[in-house]
Amino acid sequence: MPADDQASSSHMMKTTKRGRPFLKDTLDLFATLIVSLELSTHKQFFRTFPNSFSTDEAAQNLASLKFSQSNRGPDPREPSRVVTTTTTTTFSMTRDMAKAMSQHFMDARLIENAADPSSNLFKDRGVYVLTPKGLHVLERFISKNGINSDHLQQVFVTQPICIKLLHLERRSADDEIIVTQSVITALFRRFVGRSPNYPSSTQPMTDPFQRYNERSKGVALMDVTERAQPLLGKGQQVHKHAFAAVTALEWLCDFTSVVGREEAAEMAAQFVRFGLISLVSDKRKNNDSAIIFTVRGSTPGGNSPVAQQGEFRCTAKAIYRITDEGRRVAHWDSARLGESPSASSSNLATERSSVDKPSSGDHEKKSGDAKIHRRISMAEKLNANYDAAEKKNNQKESNAERLRYILEEPGLRSLFREFLRSNFCEENLSFWLDVEDFKRKFNITSSAVAVTAPRPGGKNTPGQQAMERHHESLINTAFVIYHTYLAPSSQCELNIDHGLRNELSKYLEDAVTNLTGKSFQGRVEPEQANAFNATQLQTMIRLYERIQTHVFRLMATDSVPRFIKTPKFLAMRNWVEDFDPTDDDVRLLTSAPSQPPGLGQQEEKGGAYITISQQGSERAQGQQPATSQPAPSVPSSP
Repeated sequence: MPADDQASSSHMMKTTKRGRPFLKDTLDLFATLIVSLELSTHKQFFRTFPNSFSTDEAAQNLASLKFSQSNRGPDPREPSRVVTTTTTTTFSMTRDMAKAMSQHFMDARLIENAADPSSNLFKDRGVYVLTPKGLHVLERFISKNGINSDHLQQVFVTQPICIKLLHLERRSADDEIIVTQSVITALFRRFVGRSPNYPSSTQPMTDPFQRYNERSKGVALMDVTERAQPLLGKGQQVHKHAFAAVTALEWLCDFTSVVGREEAAEMAAQFVRFGLISLVSDKRKNNDSAIIFTVRGSTPGGNSPVAQQGEFRCTAKAIYRITDEGRRVAHWDSARLGESPSASSSNLATERSSVDKPSSGDHEKKSGDAKIHRRISMAEKLNANYDAAEKKNNQKESNAERLRYILEEPGLRSLFREFLRSNFCEENLSFWLDVEDFKRKFNITSSAVAVTAPRPGGKNTPGQQAMERHHESLINTAFVIYHTYLAPSSQCELNIDHGLRNELSKYLEDAVTNLTGKSFQGRVEPEQANAFNATQLQTMIRLYERIQTHVFRLMATDSVPRFIKTPKFLAMRNWVEDFDPTDDDVRLLTSAPSQPPGLGQQEEKGGAYITISQQGSERAQGQQPATSQPAPSVPSSP
């Protein structure tokens, strides 16, 4: 038997009682499909649609789709060595099944009909494009799995991206959303926004980016006037903060992890049950179809606004409004008074992340290590006055916290780069980011390809071929970093500790001499670099990490205190706070769970978390008035 043969197994995708695949499988398969496609320009109905794909292309790739993932790690028998483990998953389905799967993608608002975005059906001869939500999911998938996405950069640059996506946690057994009062509160606050979102009626927006960003602030509201009915003794009545039922369903599908209008309607019915919205009118005709969703649950009793039952009408004429209880939960009034809804007590972790991170659901009060502190938002910690409330010996820590937040927030990071450039020390940030990207690529790489026919005489699998190309790319990246920042008289030479520089030079001298028999002259030639293996690359990473730590301290102590006093930073702070998801009921999840979902003895608890698009956030920041000047040139890993 050949040495590269691997054991294989097959299984059907798990489906819910609604007949759809579990959400995680849906998102992963969607992103795998898009990575495997070559998005191009298609024509339909005398119109041209760039960055699109056809029904036939989707069906053909889904018929035999291979996803290979390679992970590097220490050899258990010899930790100093690095081993690579490659796993290949193959998806196989008929054309009808592929069309049904693509319909699930449409229901989840990941793709839409390019010629008719209002259409909810995946057609046999259609042209499709990615939605802003689909781009958000794709960006997370690419980042998490180390996928080369050069062929997709055009779509990220030219189309709107969902900046903030709210994820609602689900039961592991049936993939249903776990409904609790805190989850509904978090969802409702995101749904209505920080303040009432009344679209401008005087200036209709034609720019798709601006139009989408305005929608993202919350469901579009209007004031509805009911005519007087003298025979019934009713005078004219104006209902403020009203919205159409269909508008609500579309918003929930576009900006949260709900899958399809059916699930969105159930969440809206929960809003009714919790007393957050109420029906104003439903003026449909008798022969119009009416779909009414009803949810039931327990009631706390007392004066609680929570009812045992909630009903939501999914009709074209149904109008709902935000109730007084909804206004209270949304903190609209406190926001107007200048109060911060994020300044309350909470035991929830808050770490900004523009790349999705695994979840941590263990926040139980009975834990001996668990402590409840007043939570201070990261945006607040960026405030230069925050130091006044800190002890002097904590000043270094607060500057380090600010820098971590700046590095995570794409908009601030771009502004910080501009500041460093003006102070002739931009290379510090560039090096830190390049090494972060290098480490991520070293640990994991993935590829997705559509395999139409077996390759005669082919010895390597697609995953192995991808890994070989990836290793060559890693070697090139490692020495580009060295020659750019660390080699003698390099283009952007870092000002680092002399001992660190000598240690790196000594390692390269020994490695090059042992591999090639030639002496090290301060620079590594391409043929010398190609001889490096994964273990030697890992040693270089460790040395780079030590230099990274030195550079981080330098930026935190020298650059950050001056940066946070600049007019541009102060002008941007309001924008940062608007995108800082600090609602008490929204968890930003920062560490891996102690055990897989569903295997614990305790009942699963609901929760919510927000992921933020790096590219979408940075682009939106660049459109703010405070940064209306031409954006600085930022490398591929800004």
